[in-house]
Amino acid sequence: MTYLRRGPVFRSLAGGLGAALLLSACMGGTAGNKDDGKDAAAGYDPKANVTLTWWTGQTEQAETTAEQLAQEYHGLHPNVTIKTSPGAPTTDDLLTKLSAGFAGGSYPDISYAYGSWAGELGASGHTQDLTSFVADPAFGWNEFSPAARETATVGGKVIGIPALVDNLALLYNKKLFDQAGVAYPTDQWSWDDFRAAAKKLTKPADKIYGTAYSVSGSEDTTWHLWPLLWQHGGQILDGTKPAFNSDAGVAALETLRQMAVDDKSMYLDQTDEKYWRLFNSGRVAMMMSGPWSLLDIKDAKLSYGVVQLPGFNGDHETVSGPDVWVLFNHDDVNRAGAARDFIKWLTSAQTDAKWNLKLGNLPLRTTEKDTPEYAAYVKEYPGGDKFFANLANAKQARPTVAGYDELSRNVGDAISKVLQGTESPKQALDEAAKKSADSVTN
Repeated sequence: MTYLRRGPVFRSLAGGLGAALLLSACMGGTAGNKDDGKDAAAGYDPKANVTLTWWTGQTEQAETTAEQLAQEYHGLHPNVTIKTSPGAPTTDDLLTKLSAGFAGGSYPDISYAYGSWAGELGASGHTQDLTSFVADPAFGWNEFSPAARETATVGGKVIGIPALVDNLALLYNKKLFDQAGVAYPTDQWSWDDFRAAAKKLTKPADKIYGTAYSVSGSEDTTWHLWPLLWQHGGQILDGTKPAFNSDAGVAALETLRQMAVDDKSMYLDQTDEKYWRLFNSGRVAMMMSGPWSLLDIKDAKLSYGVVQLPGFNGDHETVSGPDVWVLFNHDDVNRAGAARDFIKWLTSAQTDAKWNLKLGNLPLRTTEKDTPEYAAYVKEYPGGDKFFANLANAKQARPTVAGYDELSRNVGDAISKVLQGTESPKQALDEAAKKSADSVTN
């Protein structure tokens, strides 16, 4: 990806950081709690001179594009100056920087944020409530995928606007399928079809595996389980109570266990970094991954295909990892209003086509499919149109609650134990649910 990471779209937070931020929020922080129920932009004067701080969370290449966009917006609105910076050495460090900023009263007007941070940021008391803003038909809120809209919503309040959308689909190496005489995957595949093909494609003597899975215990481990859970009718939470250890969750994890332990057709990656490299080098035949992989595959010059995830009883639901632009309140109606107007412009179909598509990411809005930029993107990254269509299968989001990160680590550890054959799905998920019971809050 062109954002500051590869592989998993959401990484686990460093130990205790989410809890520390939540604690600061509960205490109100030294800067005070800005979330007093008032519209932060009430009385906004669009002609007022305003300076905004935008933490983009971008790499050097993308940061240059962000600076150009800020200048373009300034040209359209000379009274608005936008100061851009990555905000932190890496995107992973942004939450630490924001937490310190809340405590010291120095934080940006707009910041890039992983969707998994939404619960913590929403609980900080420093975010704008954008619910009424996005409800304006002119904003086109319904042009974003349901999962993206849900990720930007915390406790019934919209705190940000989707910055990046993606989803998991199935990528496959055509050469390995041809060599094994196995028919290519289709959008109608079941998990039984997937398992059968993985067994046929595995060649131990040649160190070739049918598929792969991360057992690092990170969010990359965890979020690959959620589509199977949802396809079986399960939930991650029931209110604030962990529910992933239901019969649906056990059945979902058993599907993976059979391939890893019984069939030995699944390469187990102790990190998040090897399995996609092995796919690109022709050692893994099938990989559940997202559109960011297309950038690496292009460099590898691989003959590949993309289909939606295998399904259970015809349900091919997937998971999306939307990231968001979070807007913060500084008790200045003109800063709040200008930040809203800028983000509306940045995420419009016209501007986003020049921004996300240029960086190799999926378009944010459904209306972008008819743009020349989208046609160029699909031509440069074959399979990108499959990922874009697959957004329709991203029907729900991971919980935007404080404590999700700890839950994710617990579930990731459970999955890792099961796939390495040390615990049963029921035992491991029950343990994870027990450990997570006190960490998840609204």
